[in-house]
Amino acid sequence: MADFKIVISDPEAPKQEVIVKVKIVGDPEIEMSEKVKEGFELPVIKVNPSLAEKLKAKHGIITLRMKKPDSGEKVKITGRVINDENTPENEVHVSAELLVNKTGTNELEGEAFRARAWQVRINDERTRRLIGLRIGDTFPGDLIGLKNVQLQIKGGTDNSGFPMRPDIMGGVKKRVLLSGPPGFHPKEKGERRRKMVRGNTITEDIVQINTVIRY
Repeated sequence: MADFKIVISDPEAPKQEVIVKVKIVGDPEIEMSEKVKEGFELPVIKVNPSLAEKLKAKHGIITLRMKKPDSGEKVKITGRVINDENTPENEVHVSAELLVNKTGTNELEGEAFRARAWQVRINDERTRRLIGLRIGDTFPGDLIGLKNVQLQIKGGTDNSGFPMRPDIMGGVKKRVLLSGPPGFHPKEKGERRRKMVRGNTITEDIVQINTVIRY
């Protein structure tokens, strides 16, 4: 069975972005399940309904941005919103285990906003519905729990790190002369290089599929 990491980009998010300062609190009652740890599900983020409305998280996915207290390193947690009236409006609650693992503390200040991009892993019978699709094709968002949207395939990467290209037909892997991305980023004008790339069709050798939300 194929194992795909599906990356979803929300093109509306940057245009409608609302950033709210919040206190991020680790909640021991929120489970850090094995599916979350392995990337099959997004972590739960409990928010007050009024905050959820303010963030305009149309697809129910938000990102928390914070800094580690000891190093100042930036950390992000992207998860699915669960409305909880018992959560104060200026707070968001996440798994205590997740927050401590990410930041080393159980409570800190941060920011919340509608997620611009996130990823979900699938390795069950749903992968069969993606085999054979090409760059530019769409599939229902219901496949990964997104309702009333289509996901358009924009590209991907195989298990050796070689990118898919829209101008190479099929599921082949071949070395071609490139003058630009994907697969080659020239440092000088007119530079060309021969690089290994993948064709435009999803096969079981693909490990990451890049998509964008369409309506």
